[in-house]
Amino acid sequence: MGTEEDLFSGKTAVITGAGSGIGAALARHAAGLGMRLVLADVAEERLEQVAREMTGTAEVLEVLTDVTNAAAVERLAARAYDELGPVRLLFNNAGIESTGPLWELTPERWDLMMRVNIYGVFHGIRAFVPRMLADGRPASIVNTSSIGGLSVGPFQGAYIASKFAVQALTECLFMELQAQEAAIAVSVVTPGPVATQIFEDAVALEGAPGADAYRSTMRAMLRDQGLTPDQAAAIIFEGVAEERFWIFTHPEMVQEVVTRRADMILNATPPTPRRPN
Repeated sequence: MGTEEDLFSGKTAVITGAGSGIGAALARHAAGLGMRLVLADVAEERLEQVAREMTGTAEVLEVLTDVTNAAAVERLAARAYDELGPVRLLFNNAGIESTGPLWELTPERWDLMMRVNIYGVFHGIRAFVPRMLADGRPASIVNTSSIGGLSVGPFQGAYIASKFAVQALTECLFMELQAQEAAIAVSVVTPGPVATQIFEDAVALEGAPGADAYRSTMRAMLRDQGLTPDQAAAIIFEGVAEERFWIFTHPEMVQEVVTRRADMILNATPPTPRRPN
């Protein structure tokens, strides 16, 4: 297997949620490898800012995209193939967070969490997989889950539920493409703490006992212990290049939470969340 540059230079990458955080870092890393970029986000100013970073270093197509809208993601795929050619890498990365007790979460916010975090991935699969299958050349689909897709904790119920779903959906996709003998690799990214703006952007339900302190602790953990988005992007690209299904930014943390969860299930004990350090 060649280097990342050998594998990806001159190829097209599509990144949703490209306007900030891990998505923007994936765009920077892909640009450094000489890839063509299709950057998608619902936040126009952020999207334009990231695209400007690539000026002179990469061919970039900006597509303002609401991943909750199936037709919008279909348009994204059509433009990517029409304007930059076959897609080698698809990063279904767009996601949002919300914190607070489940019973205080509005139905509208719950619905938005599911539509962005789950339906966004589903819409990406529906729009791009048929095109990748028809093209027949090697391609990769990379879905962003979370360590919250493997473990539970308080005050993030909607986010965690959505990331469990992304995890399961990606495992099913892997098996279905294997059954098709398709030349499409599938990976699930399971980030631990990465210093993004996800908690700053999150809708917070203030004032609930324990929730404010938990949210502050999580923000501090991301700030003080988190990888930078660029460090996370480098780990992700390494995993994609090696066609690994599981891509962990924090393998030791995954080992801890999965062991804890397995023990809980096998011993039929009540949930005990991993507490932020």
